[in-house]
Amino acid sequence: MDWEGREESSNVEDRRGRGKTVGIAAGGAGLVIVIVGLLFGFDPQQIAQFLGQGQQGGAQQEKPADPQEERLAKFTKVILHDTEVVWDDLFRQMGKQYVKPTLVLFDGEVESACGLADTAVGPFYCGADHRVYIDLSFYRDMERKLNSPGEFARAYVVAHEVGHHVQRLLGYAARVDQARHTQPKAEANRMTVRLELQADYLAGVWAYHGQKRYKFLHAGDVDSALHAAFEIGDDRLQKKARGYVVPDSFTHGTSKQRMRWFQQGLQTGDVDAAAQLFEARYEEL
Repeated sequence: MDWEGREESSNVEDRRGRGKTVGIAAGGAGLVIVIVGLLFGFDPQQIAQFLGQGQQGGAQQEKPADPQEERLAKFTKVILHDTEVVWDDLFRQMGKQYVKPTLVLFDGEVESACGLADTAVGPFYCGADHRVYIDLSFYRDMERKLNSPGEFARAYVVAHEVGHHVQRLLGYAARVDQARHTQPKAEANRMTVRLELQADYLAGVWAYHGQKRYKFLHAGDVDSALHAAFEIGDDRLQKKARGYVVPDSFTHGTSKQRMRWFQQGLQTGDVDAAAQLFEARYEEL
């Protein structure tokens, strides 16, 4: 993926070095929570509740700058700027104004308006403060633990979280917030699946328009992102952790669904078509 030499976003807060090292003891269903939390979207407050049962310490760490980590930071800032350019243009075409999110880089743990979040949460978007939070060590976890290397796979992660910001600006997130407070858990989970799949779709929409503008894709890049989507499907994660799946507990969608909707957004670039994620029957997603 081509990204070097392009402008970085200025909407960045670098809070690295302020966190603490936290160990986690997890097994069985708890492991599923951590793995899914690593990828795109559990409420940080929910994760914090889980982590409260497994923390094993918290000494402050000071560490020298790591050139590889700084390269990942620069990469993330460039991708965020790419999303800003694309979504600003798309919102203007819709007669709307795109309010840019802020990227927060952290390590160890971070305080957000959604609560205290640990490294294990991985990237997340907090709608209460309009910030995307990323611990850069997550990129290494993608490669080592989830077998999902590649810069475009990492860009997909960033674009997915920005997709959650777009959803809040367009009003989709409010519908899911309401469902979480008024619907039975199984139905609320289905609404959350719709939201996550739509964020995958919007990540694809960004990639479609980003490719037209920047020509940043190389051969194999799309496959790397699709593989990442496959690896973090609810069915695959639950099967690996438990040996079986519980569809009513899905919150992000199956591997097949995540791949499908990211690819559809990438192929069409149609923002308006994102509505179908909330209009289609759940069985048709």
